[in-house]
This record gives sequence, C-alpha cells and structure tokens, in this order.
Amino acid sequence: MTDQPEEANGADAHAVSVAALDEVAAATETASLDAIRARYLGRGDGLLTVFRKRIGTIADPEARRAMGQMVNALVERVTDAIEERRATLSATADGDGAADAIDLTWPPPPLRRGHLHPVSRVFRDVRRIFAQLGYMAVSGPEVEYDRYNFTLVNMPPGHPSRDTQDTFFVDNDRVLRTHTSPVQVRSMIIRGAPQRVIVPGKAYRRDYDATHFPMFFQVEGMCIDSGIALSDLKGTLEFFARSVFGVDRAIRLRPHHFEFTEPSIELDVSCAVCGGEGCKLCKGSGWLEILGGGMIHPNVLRNGNVDPTRFSGFAFGMGVERIAMLAYGIEDGRLLYDNDVRFVRQR
Repeated sequence: MTDQPEEANGADAHAVSVAALDEVAAATETASLDAIRARYLGRGDGLLTVFRKRIGTIADPEARRAMGQMVNALVERVTDAIEERRATLSATADGDGAADAIDLTWPPPPLRRGHLHPVSRVFRDVRRIFAQLGYMAVSGPEVEYDRYNFTLVNMPPGHPSRDTQDTFFVDNDRVLRTHTSPVQVRSMIIRGAPQRVIVPGKAYRRDYDATHFPMFFQVEGMCIDSGIALSDLKGTLEFFARSVFGVDRAIRLRPHHFEFTEPSIELDVSCAVCGGEGCKLCKGSGWLEILGGGMIHPNVLRNGNVDPTRFSGFAFGMGVERIAMLAYGIEDGRLLYDNDVRFVRQR
C-alpha cells in the first residue's frame, strides 16, 4: 500500500492501520520497526500522517471532529503496537544472551501526557460559566435525610420518586440523594435571600441505560432576589447553552412539570450525533433534553425560610454526563464509565 489517500476517509484509515499492525506483528528486528514507523507515521508523508492532513478538507464540523478523533486513536494504536513489539524483541534478545540487546544510545519513548476525563472537563466548564454570572458553588451531604431530599422540595409522602424501585434507601429516614436540590433548601436556610448558588455533586438513582446512570454528576442552580422572573431564567439558560455548545447549535425551551417549580420548563439541544435528523440516541426526535428548571415553588421558598411575598427565584438542574454526550457526540453514555482506555484517551 503506497498510494496516498485523496481525502479523509474512515474506512481507508482503518485499512492503513490494519496493514501497519500486520507489519508490526511480523517484524523480527528493531530495524524493521523503525522502517514501519517511518512509512506509516513519518512527519512528512507517512501513510497515517496524511490522513491527519486531510481532515481539514471535511466541511462538516462534527464529521471533521469525529474523523480527527478516529485518526488520532489509530495513530496511537499503531504507535503502541510498535513499542510493544520493540519491547518483545528486546526481551527475546536478552533471553538469548545477546550482549547488545539494549542500545543505551537509543532515545527513550516520549512520555504520554494524561488529560481530563470528558465528565471532569464539562464539570469544570459548567462551574466556570456560572462563576462568570456570579454564582457561588456550594455542597452538601450525599447521604441525605428524607425530609430534605423529598418533603422540603415539595415531594410529600406517596410521591412516585420515593419508591424503592427509583431510590436507594439507607434506612427509614435517609437516602442516597436523588438530586442536588436538597442543598438548595439548606442554602436558603443558611444564607437567606438574595443569593445565587450552584450545587455541583453526585446523585444516585436506580436507573441504567444509554443516557441514565445509577451514579451521576448533577449541577443544580438557584437564584433568589426581589423581582426575579421567568425571563431571567431564560436568559441564563441561553447564555449557558451558547457557552457550552456554541452559537450554531439549536436550542428550545418547552413547558414541563416539576413539583418544586411553577411554572416549569425543559431545555433541549439539537442532537450532536445526527445533527437533528433523528437517531437512536435522540429517539428519532433530533433533540435531547439537557436540563429542567422553572420558578421556585412558593412552598419550597417557605420551607427554606424565604418569604415568597418579598422574594422570587428560579432553579434548574442538569446532568453533567448528558452535557458531555452532547458536547462530544457520544452516542452511549455508558462508555464514560466503562474504563476503556481506547475511549478515554481520545481528545
């Protein structure tokens, strides 16, 4: 295989990488490995290097990013295979008693730098965006009392979310918090009004599929002051969505129902996998819901010792994994926690 690709093509890149891996496996000496590295990974005209140069010819941004991630993964796979084969050949030479099996003049392989997990990156970005709007990050217990997790956020006894099929119960009075909303009530009791806070942290639910997890990261936000209206929430969420997904991504607000807000809304963002055309991830709708919110219910304000006749506020909550899936075009969120190094090494 000597012809260079005319355009960035995923199938061709895979074929080139397979050929490279076959040659690496068949190599019997380190000199052959050096030749393979130059032929496939050479800086100027390496067969895999050329694919990197062709990525810029892809017009669609999402396709260009996906192609870049794939080519980077293939290059890393071939690089690792070469180094592993080199180590194997060196070990074999040592076993045969060859005096020159280790060449001390040969430069060491470059150190592989680590990078943040996609969830950690999004988590940090969310905190940074809301810090720009003056929100303070607060925290609270993950093992929460039933009173704070349900009752004080307007979920009385008998509410469906209290079922054991949905919630992890520690004992009769405590649960693994199902959301970070109880910290909002604690913050109201401690700080009163006005205040602007976000609550980043873990939450737990009995749920597991492509977009839901038994343990997940959530960010709740709350703003309380005199004269706060739904339009303030709309502007805040639009600023957040544009900051994370860019000005070209379509968003929409639609009415919904939550016990702790009235009125309530949900924010949807166009699906990054299909570009809004409809796919398995978005269930054919072209949209993915990323957060819910609304005006804080007067009962919740009272439960937090805030007078609803003097103050109003809005609250919202988002799943960080869902944001990461949309931001990076991840079709199945379970990949985030499968600990497959081939996935987490992608940038």
